[in-house]
Amino acid sequence: MRAKIIVASVSIAALLGAAACTTTDPYRSGPVRNNTGTGAIAGALGGALLGYLTNTSNGEQGRKNALIGAGVGALGGAAVGQYMDRQQRAMEAELSGSGVGVARQGDVLVLRMPSDVTFATNQSSIDPRFLPVLDDVARVLQQYDQSTVDVIGHTDSSGGDAINQPLSERRASSVASELVRRGVIAQRLYVAGESARNPVASNATAEGKAQNRRVEILIRPFTG
Repeated sequence: MRAKIIVASVSIAALLGAAACTTTDPYRSGPVRNNTGTGAIAGALGGALLGYLTNTSNGEQGRKNALIGAGVGALGGAAVGQYMDRQQRAMEAELSGSGVGVARQGDVLVLRMPSDVTFATNQSSIDPRFLPVLDDVARVLQQYDQSTVDVIGHTDSSGGDAINQPLSERRASSVASELVRRGVIAQRLYVAGESARNPVASNATAEGKAQNRRVEILIRPFTG
């Protein structure tokens, strides 16, 4: 079970709202209990920043309502695929040679940030050399603002869930914090850690473990 995150900054927590009791996990069907709760945007990297960053406690529906309230228009019909095509090309152009993979799964873009280029070993503070890459990501996200942004941390299977779960959460929080600092509106974000539960390669080899240690950004079209 995920450890509950205690938000240290009461003033910022009050600004963004109380923690959610339930949420809709994008990796599972139906609502599940949000044991981490909805955090707040902390001033320092690594602060608690989990769940749907809206001022509601209604999970995905709360995010939709917040986006509509923020004036973000919904996409529909053929416009969805065309919009994501353009966003994909923009991301690929900006991130070429950065070490960040850009993949397409239907109408969802997946940015895969390997931990070896994003963080020091067993750390959640972003390597300063990687910050310009997040500048590029944020710039495209602001240009294509009719999309939601899920920031998900992942680890390999070494060390066990007691270590990996909070590490995956802190790393996702660090990436999300930097995106918000760069102007991506918080209403678009969902932030979580998945520990080692969703590997993309075998944990039986060093190469596979390296692929599994990552932060993924899932960019979905906002269809209302």
